[in-house]
Amino acid sequence: MTHPRTLFAIALGKAAIVLSRALHLGGGTHVPGTLARSIAPNILHTLTAALPQGVVLLSGTNGKTTTTRMIADILRGAHRRVLHNRAGANLVSGLTATALAASNLAGRVQADMGLFETDEAALPQAVRETCPRLVLIHNLFRDQLDRYGEVDTLAQTWLQSLRHLPPTSTVLLNADDPAVAFLGTDLPAPVWYYGLDDTRHAAGAAAHTADSQFCRRCGTRYDYSAAFYGHVGHYVCPACGHRRPQPQVRLVRLDLHGTEGSHLHIVYPDGELAFFLPLPGLYNAINALAATAAGLALGIAPAPIHTALEHFSAAFGRIERVQAGPGGSPMLIALIKNPVGASETVRMLTDSAALTGTMLHTLVAINDRYADGTDVSWLWDAEFEPLAALLARATVSGTRAEDMAVRLKYGGVPPERIAVEPDLPRAIDTALATLPPGATLFVLPTYTAMLELRENLSHRGWVRPFWEA
Repeated sequence: MTHPRTLFAIALGKAAIVLSRALHLGGGTHVPGTLARSIAPNILHTLTAALPQGVVLLSGTNGKTTTTRMIADILRGAHRRVLHNRAGANLVSGLTATALAASNLAGRVQADMGLFETDEAALPQAVRETCPRLVLIHNLFRDQLDRYGEVDTLAQTWLQSLRHLPPTSTVLLNADDPAVAFLGTDLPAPVWYYGLDDTRHAAGAAAHTADSQFCRRCGTRYDYSAAFYGHVGHYVCPACGHRRPQPQVRLVRLDLHGTEGSHLHIVYPDGELAFFLPLPGLYNAINALAATAAGLALGIAPAPIHTALEHFSAAFGRIERVQAGPGGSPMLIALIKNPVGASETVRMLTDSAALTGTMLHTLVAINDRYADGTDVSWLWDAEFEPLAALLARATVSGTRAEDMAVRLKYGGVPPERIAVEPDLPRAIDTALATLPPGATLFVLPTYTAMLELRENLSHRGWVRPFWEA
């Protein structure tokens, strides 16, 4: 029988969710979890322990929301009832609120398994409280140093957490990220790896965005035979021989098709999969590779994986396509939040523009609030220089609009092509007013700017609220 304190916490949390949405105070994705945990601190464990097919946790710096949504679609296509923090509330309070929303007043969660995107700093606590059957760690880059600290510190924290997993769990790691791949060393749980084998996409990586350049065993700088972005690639230590592990799930051929999407050919021990992913960019192809590996590790048949990824639509703010009102101009929203993510987004846009022979029109919104990271010096590590030759006009907005304008000027963008408008709603109007007929407005916001942007677009009737998207 569920403890009365837990039942009260469930009732309080569920009431807070209803009240939050009724009063338009948000999606009820954090506060209800915090309230419930104040009454019953062990409530997340209590609710998830009854899930018959266990819990999947996914963490990493970039791609968490998109990859988790891909996995959710795969699981639903395989007829699993999935408990998923779809709105992206990835702190432990958000995981708890998600479990509360899906439970009845008796504490029974209406799902077969849990799937949680998890904040990097929250992963160890989430592991302790949910006892996951699968932990997927996607990548590790410099991001919000004021919150997470240095990448080596975070990696060590993750490693200690994974070492407490039992042999009944599985750990799934990105073989191409040396900081992540090393986490598979001497774990009691079995380890799977996934990786990109198509070295045609090794465009080189800027040294200043490579956060894990040194051997995890002996400290010698890695040699790379292929560098995809940042420190992600095919690496070997010239001193001790530590190298990229051979992945079980391999992306052997990747053909990118501008902003329309990409064709993937994936090989795994028992077969292969080929499909068209309707999301652009190298990084989204890697997200799909990770989701495929997760599906296979969970015993999902190839057919639901293929179907889910061929029909996938991006999470809100992550390559989200929006129409600016009936008959209005198309907008594409792509979240940026750290050097590697921003650089890869720019690479995706400029490659597409070069392919189609068009010029780019952008709205870049940079905030420095807590959830963004208060230190915006990362703008100088991101590679905005490729925009210089292909940018017709940039409107910059947000609390650090002037910083972004200066960064673009130093990146070679002529000042007359840059418009500064700190107020985001006015910036939207300004950017759309100057957009030529038939052109797309590419919107690159940081996290809180993205939420503010979508709230404004929701008020205009152009998108649904983020907790419904």
